[in-house]
Amino acid sequence: MKKIVLILFSLSSFSLFSQGSWTALTGPYAGFSSEIMFLLSDGTVMAKSWSSSDTTVIGVSWSKLTPDIHGSYLNGTWTDMAPMHNSRLYFASQILMDGRVFVAGGEYGTGDSLAETYDPVSDSWTMAPPLSYPLWDASSEILPDGRVLVSEFGLLNSLIFDPMSNTWSPGAATIGYADEASWVKLPDNSILFIDMASTNSERYIPSLNQWIADAIVPDSLFDYNDSETGAGFLLPDGRAFFQGGKGHTAYYTPSGNINPGTWAAGPDIPLGLGIPDGGAAMLVNGNILCAVSPIPAFSGDFPSPTSFYEFNYLSNSYTQISVPGGGDTLSQPSYGINMIDLPDGTVLVSTWSGCFIYSPGGTMLAAGKPTVSNVLQQACTYTVTGTKFNGISEGVAYGDDWQMATNYPIVRLTSGSNVYYARSFNWNRTGVQTGALPDTTQFTVPTGLPAGTYSLQVIANGISSNPFSFNYAPCIPSTIIESGNLNNSVVVYPNPGNGIFNLNINQFENLKMAGLNIFNILGEKVYESEIHNPQSEIDLSNEPAGIYFLQLKTEHGIVSKKIIINR
Repeated sequence: MKKIVLILFSLSSFSLFSQGSWTALTGPYAGFSSEIMFLLSDGTVMAKSWSSSDTTVIGVSWSKLTPDIHGSYLNGTWTDMAPMHNSRLYFASQILMDGRVFVAGGEYGTGDSLAETYDPVSDSWTMAPPLSYPLWDASSEILPDGRVLVSEFGLLNSLIFDPMSNTWSPGAATIGYADEASWVKLPDNSILFIDMASTNSERYIPSLNQWIADAIVPDSLFDYNDSETGAGFLLPDGRAFFQGGKGHTAYYTPSGNINPGTWAAGPDIPLGLGIPDGGAAMLVNGNILCAVSPIPAFSGDFPSPTSFYEFNYLSNSYTQISVPGGGDTLSQPSYGINMIDLPDGTVLVSTWSGCFIYSPGGTMLAAGKPTVSNVLQQACTYTVTGTKFNGISEGVAYGDDWQMATNYPIVRLTSGSNVYYARSFNWNRTGVQTGALPDTTQFTVPTGLPAGTYSLQVIANGISSNPFSFNYAPCIPSTIIESGNLNNSVVVYPNPGNGIFNLNINQFENLKMAGLNIFNILGEKVYESEIHNPQSEIDLSNEPAGIYFLQLKTEHGIVSKKIIINR
C-alpha cells in the first residue's frame, strides 16, 4: 500500500514538474570543456582547461569566463589566466573568505603533496609549504574562521591550512577513512561524511577540533568496486541528502548538537543507475540537478552513458530531463560532468562535448533569498550588511574531491540593461542556513563603473536579494580624497571599548562641520550627531556588544572606521 501511495505521489509531482532548458555556449570556445570550475567573487568563472601549449588533462592551465555587459554568460568572453605552478587532477579546493582560490594535492600530476593559492586581483599563484604525504581523493571544507580542513589519503588524519599565514597545522584524527567521501556542512558548522566503503558516519566539530562518531547509514552508498559515491547536499528543510555510487540514497536529520543525528533511506536512483562520481548542483527552485550513469561492474569501470535528473526532496522523487544538446543520454561517464551555480540563477555544466547552461523551471526558493539592509563606504571600499549571504547549502558538489561551493555573497549592480559585478571579499561567515544572523561583506566596484544610481543585489547560490538603491560617484583613491591624510587624522579610542569612545579629529582647522553617523552590523543607524569640536565623546553605552561602523562625512570626503564594543 505504501508503494502505491508513493507512486501516485510521484506521478502527481511529475505532472507539476517544469523542466528547464539547455543552451550551448557560443563563440570560439563553443566546444570548451573543463574539469573543474569556480565562481569567483567578481562574478567571473574560473575553469581548469588545457591549451595548445598544455595538451594534457593533467595540466596547469586555467581560463576565465567573463559575462557580457548585459550579464550574459552565454555571450561572455574567455581569456587565459596565469597557470598553476604544479599540474594536478582530482584535488581538494576551496574559495577563501578573501576571494582567493585554494587548491591542494591531486590524484595525478606533480602537485600531489603540494598546495597553492590563486589571487584573482594580481592573477598570480603562491605556493604553500610542501607536505610529507600526498593528498589524493582529498575532501575539504572551509572552517568558520576561514581556515581549510583537508583529509589525507590513506590515513586516519586531517590537516588544516591557514591562508593568512600560508601554513599547515595538524588536524584531528578521523575515525574512518575519508577517501572517496563527500563532505556536507551542516547549519551548526559541523561537517558530516560517511566512512569509505562502510555504513559508519562521523562529524567534525570545529569548536572541539574533533571528529565524533555519528549514526549508522541504512545501506552502503559506495559502489562495490572502487568505493565511488555521488554528491551530498544540505536540503532546504535542514536534512542532508547523500547520493550513492550503487544507486542508493540516504537522508540525515541533524541533532543540532554533538549527539548523533538520524539516518533514513532515501529513494533509489531510477532505472538501476548510480553516481560513481559526478557533478551536482542545487537549483534556485530547491531541486538538485545531477548526472547519473550505470553502476560499475568491476574495478576501474566507469560506464557510459550519462543521464540527467532533477531530484525533488518534497516529493522524494527523481525526474529525468533531457541532456545537453537533446536526447536522453550522453555517451560519456558521469564523472566527467561538472557544474557551477551562476549568479543569474542558471547552472553552467561542463561535459566532454562542451559547456552548456541549464535554466531551471519553477521559481526561486524564498528560504534562500538574502536580504540587504545597508551599504557603507570607506574610501573606495564598501561594506554591505544584511542576512542569508551564505545560502541554503554549499550550492554545488562532486563525489569526493573537487569542491566547488558557491555559498558566499556575490554583489551585482544593475542599471537599465547593463549589469556589473563587484568584487566581494572578507565576508564574515562560511556557514549555511544562517537565518537571521547578521552578515557583512566588503566589495569594490569594477574599474570604470559610470556614476549613477544602481540596483544592488546580493546573491548566494544564484538566489538574489531584492534590489537595494546604491548611489555611486567615481571614487578617488584615499591618498587623494583624504586631503592631508584625513583618515589618519581621525582617531577613535579606546577601540575596542566598553561603549564610551573618544573621537579626536586632528588638523580640525582644515575642516568645517562634520556629520557623524554610526551603524550596527545590521545597517541600522544607532547614533547621529554634528561635530563642531576637534574632540568629542561618543556614548554607545546602551548598545549591545558587537561590531559597529562609524561614518564621518566632511567636505573633503568620507571617513569610515570599524569600532567594537567589548564588555
